[in-house]
Amino acid sequence: MKQRKLEILLEDVEGFSNPDLELEQYQTPSPLAAEILHFAYMQGDLDESVQDLGCGTGILAIGAKLLGAREVLGYDTDPKALEVAKKNAEKLGVEVEFICSDISEVSGHVKTTLMNPPFGARVKGRDRPFLSSALRTSEIIYSIHNRGSLAFIQKFIKPAVITHSYVAKFPLKKTFDFHQKEREIIEVEIYRVAVHE
Repeated sequence: MKQRKLEILLEDVEGFSNPDLELEQYQTPSPLAAEILHFAYMQGDLDESVQDLGCGTGILAIGAKLLGAREVLGYDTDPKALEVAKKNAEKLGVEVEFICSDISEVSGHVKTTLMNPPFGARVKGRDRPFLSSALRTSEIIYSIHNRGSLAFIQKFIKPAVITHSYVAKFPLKKTFDFHQKEREIIEVEIYRVAVHE
């Protein structure tokens, strides 16, 4: 499937009806989700088991299944977001297992983790439990972080290594009352991490 076709399909994924500021619930935009998923697909990382940590309404998990992942799990602490995620998966005709769980309690083992963790804009270090869980439960990780996070991520994930990283645009729709603009584009960094080289 071409990246553009995937992006069009993912545009049908419904976002948060009432996003939680403390959980930093920002919907991953479909162009960015399609870009990361296509990149992971081209690396051969979406052929087996995949998990989406902090899956929200399921865009990365659903996209992985659309690209042929054998088994996909989506974890989130918000039952309301998971209800929407289940509806989204049904709407797009894919089977994803959504699990209500604290990120630190995720167990088992998958080949690939996809995630758009909280950036820590409200509470510093919010992305750390996500990274720790991904490092513990998967071989390959794709993660979105604030631009300028490279040194921190490299240090935090050791002995795992970043094999690829690039800067991408994250169009942020006005989500909360304190947002001034209808749409703002922030720059993020996408990392591909190999847990055991």
